[in-house]
Amino acid sequence: MNNVLRTVSDTKRTFYALHTRPINTIYRRVVEELMVEMHLLSVNVDFSYNPVYALGVVTTFDRFMQGYQPERDQESIFNAICQAVEQDPQRYRQDAERLQAVAQSLSANDLIAWLSQANHLQQDADLQAQLQAIANNPSFKYSRLFAIGLFTLLELSNPDLVKDEKQRTEALKTIAAGLHLSDDKLNKDLDLYRSNLDKMTQALAVMADMLSADRKKREQRQQQATTPVAPPNE
Repeated sequence: MNNVLRTVSDTKRTFYALHTRPINTIYRRVVEELMVEMHLLSVNVDFSYNPVYALGVVTTFDRFMQGYQPERDQESIFNAICQAVEQDPQRYRQDAERLQAVAQSLSANDLIAWLSQANHLQQDADLQAQLQAIANNPSFKYSRLFAIGLFTLLELSNPDLVKDEKQRTEALKTIAAGLHLSDDKLNKDLDLYRSNLDKMTQALAVMADMLSADRKKREQRQQQATTPVAPPNE
């Protein structure tokens, strides 16, 4: 049995051995921050994998890597991140899909009641048991990625609810109380997440404008180079 604790450097080295293609500059920080966050959780003695955390990981990756080119590299990068922290990427995707389906099948009120443990979920006993285990675990290792998973469930069930600050705050407070989490920490982490998403969207818009302007200049130069020059009048 290997008792040597993996380091962040070990994880990064594994990642770059698995995904060997270069990563676009604007996205490299996103990839490394997510990988380091997952690494630090994976080596924490109180951390245990759960589907809500998996949904948070998948959502964070998909949202922040939106528009990444070449698009085919996205799957390779995601798989390499999970494998670098000794996790199964397919498990993350499958658990995220299960939870997404649950959220889309429930009203916001029913979802909040389930997440806060006021009501039990009938259609998936395994998910119900995992959520109860989180609520009953005094040593549960809360994380920002778990918070993003909760937020994503609310967003899938009722997009308008999460846009309304009062409704969103009340829903998160109810869920936090039921799962014995700090609603203050939950709200702060989600405010930061939403703010970072906005910044990423703005950065991508600026990059798209720059690429578009550069493409137009290239096309103009090409057009000028191929336009025949009229002979001088005699």
